[in-house]
Amino acid sequence: GPTLFDREAFTHWGELGVSLLLFSIGLEFSFGRLKRLGNVVLVGGVLQVIVTLALFALIFNFSYSAGTSVAWGEMVAVSSTAIVLRVLMDRAELDSVSGRAALGILLIQDIAVVPLVLSLTVMSQGGSAGEVALHLGQTLAAAGGLVAVFYGLFYHLIPRLLMRRGLFADRELVVLLAIILAFGSAWAAHALGLSPALGAFLAGMLLAESPFSSQVRSDVGSLRTLFVTLFFTSVGMLADPAWFVAHWAEVLLWLVAVFVGKTLIIFGIGMILRMSPFYALATGITLAQIGEFSLVLATEANRGGLIDTHVFSLAVSVTILSMFLAPYMVAYARPLARWLIAPFPSSARGRGASDEPQDPGRKGGVIIIGFGPSGRQVAAALLEHRVKPAVIELNPASVRAARAMGLQVHLGDASGAEILAHAGAVGSCVVVVTVPDPRTAKRILQSIHALSPAAQVIVRSRYNISTMDFWELGATFVVDEENVVGRELARHVISFLQEVSPEETACALAAEEKGS
Repeated sequence: GPTLFDREAFTHWGELGVSLLLFSIGLEFSFGRLKRLGNVVLVGGVLQVIVTLALFALIFNFSYSAGTSVAWGEMVAVSSTAIVLRVLMDRAELDSVSGRAALGILLIQDIAVVPLVLSLTVMSQGGSAGEVALHLGQTLAAAGGLVAVFYGLFYHLIPRLLMRRGLFADRELVVLLAIILAFGSAWAAHALGLSPALGAFLAGMLLAESPFSSQVRSDVGSLRTLFVTLFFTSVGMLADPAWFVAHWAEVLLWLVAVFVGKTLIIFGIGMILRMSPFYALATGITLAQIGEFSLVLATEANRGGLIDTHVFSLAVSVTILSMFLAPYMVAYARPLARWLIAPFPSSARGRGASDEPQDPGRKGGVIIIGFGPSGRQVAAALLEHRVKPAVIELNPASVRAARAMGLQVHLGDASGAEILAHAGAVGSCVVVVTVPDPRTAKRILQSIHALSPAAQVIVRSRYNISTMDFWELGATFVVDEENVVGRELARHVISFLQEVSPEETACALAAEEKGS
């Protein structure tokens, strides 16, 4: 097994970590979500990758070969999805204008990683133009075959098997299956001469269309963190502090060039797409760094002989420093953008309140958690008022019932923040919790408030003893099932007594007194 100082073993574990990371990122990229990004963001993301790659490759080509220059351009073109999204979420800025633009560009960058890695693999083979074209054709054919097999497996066979057999309720089995699929797809791609990351990403992207993608995404999150940690550990073992000390001026020069160059490129693209100067500049500063996938590309280029030890050490050093500074750049992107555009006329600044994060409670969405008889009645009433709720449910039969009503369903445990976020709880104004188990309902309520404090939460309390606990946990309204049943019973008794004759009522009272 791997030892503490076994660099080669850590490298292999790190590659597995990257495969699992790309598998989980693929789970985020359903084709429906890509369509919702809109043409402006899609065009902006593609332009950013192409222009950044071309410009930095051109600059690097003054001192290095074409292959090395292209590899360097690819490394600079991608930003740190993990760091940027985490800081934006922590600062509640993900729904701002600049935050949404950054998110869209990051999604395009993450998708671009797969063809970028593929291009490095092709370039590393060398040979004449005909040989490169032949190898590229073979690679594309292998990738096409892999997509076809994965499509049948992940989009049809596995989801139907889990749903029909009711195996989805076994969360341990789903987690085990997800790990097998992630590593199995990576191995299949490697066996075909493709990047393991490509196979894992394609598997995740196709699995994202399945009904249980949210639960899989939630369950593999902790494992992804573990393996990505191993990946960064392997990168840290590749870093050479002595080399950095000897070449610190070159590292800092390229670090500044990356920050300034990417900011200006994204700013220019934003202006072309008619963003205001403030929003475009804030987005550029947010994405000015290079990130974790730059290390993946650097490792792939180094393995293929496209870059030498000096360029690899330069890439690792610049990337590590860039990622260290990234949280501060993201946090201060908007204040820095305001300061930079302050000397210009106010009409050119483009600042406005619309860049402020929107109040989640203003979006008007409704989520129903639990689609038993209670949840179905709530959904039916909402549909009558032309409100279409989303549903979170774990039971396959209830899932089918929700889909029969034309509702969007997320399969998974609603006590997990990942499931709630993908169902839209961050932007929902009302969440209805109909889960009968009080302990589960309490965990769900806590997760909702942690994710969206402004959400209005209506909770079903099956037992009177749990009602006060729900109020204390911040429920907006609690429907006490025992009290409701008691009131209904009393109403029917009184109605019955009002309908019978006075003589019958007196007879019933006399019988009661006699019995006592």
